[in-house]
Amino acid sequence: MATLPDEAVFGEPKYWQLRTSLLKAIEEDFSSGDVLPNERDLAARFGVARATLRHALEQLELEGRLVRKRGAGTTVAGPRVDVSLSADGEGWPGVDLRDREVIDCATVPVTDDFADTLKGRPSALVHRLRRRQFSMRQVVGLECLYVSRAVVPSLSTRVPGFERASLMLRQLRGHRLEGRHRAVELGVAEAEEARYLERPPGTAVLVVTTTYTALGRTAAVTVATYRADTCRLAFAEAGPTALRPAS
Repeated sequence: MATLPDEAVFGEPKYWQLRTSLLKAIEEDFSSGDVLPNERDLAARFGVARATLRHALEQLELEGRLVRKRGAGTTVAGPRVDVSLSADGEGWPGVDLRDREVIDCATVPVTDDFADTLKGRPSALVHRLRRRQFSMRQVVGLECLYVSRAVVPSLSTRVPGFERASLMLRQLRGHRLEGRHRAVELGVAEAEEARYLERPPGTAVLVVTTTYTALGRTAAVTVATYRADTCRLAFAEAGPTALRPAS
C-alpha cells in the first residue's frame, strides 16, 4: 500500500486524503471479499492516528466500498446491484412479491407530503403497502406504496398482510393506467428507513418517486428508497434502440 502524499491538498481534510489513498490501494491490491489489514497496521502504514483512519474507513463504508463487521474485520465490498428502471417495464407496481418482504399493508391517514398529490385532506385515509426489496439475500431497498381509496375502496383486515398486499395490487392493476411520472433524487435515510435498510441513520439513499394516474386522477404514489452504497439505478429506453446498463 502507498503512503499519504507528503504535501497536503489545500482545503482537504486529512481523513479525506487518507480515504483517497486507501481507495487507490484497494483498487490496485485487493478484490471483492478480501480482508484488509487491521487498524493498527493500516494506521502505521499510512502514518496517521487511528481516529483519522477510522474516519476514512467509515467514509468508504458509507460509499459502499467496504463492509465492516465486528469480529470479522473490514472487507472489500462487492459490485453494486443494478436496479432496473426500464421505461418499457411494468406500468403498475408488480404483483409478484417473491423478491420482496411485506412489512405491512394497512389503511392509514395520508401524510402531508401526498395529501395534495392524492387529492385528499390531510386527515383522509389511504392504503399503504410497505415492503423491502432483496437481491442476493441482501436488502437493497424499501418501497412505500400509497393507493387512493377512490381507486381501491376497501381492503379486508381479516387476511394476512401478504395476501392483503397481493389483493390490493391486483385491484389496482385492474384499472387502465393513464399515465406515469417518475423522479429520482438523492437523500438520507431517516431512523425508521435506516432500520429497514439495515444501515445507520443518515446513510445516503436514492429515492425514486413514481406517481400513477387512472380514472383521471392520481391513483397511487410509490416512494422507493434504495441503498446508495449497494445499488445502481439502471435506465433503458423503450424500443430496439435501448441502451444496455453498463457492466
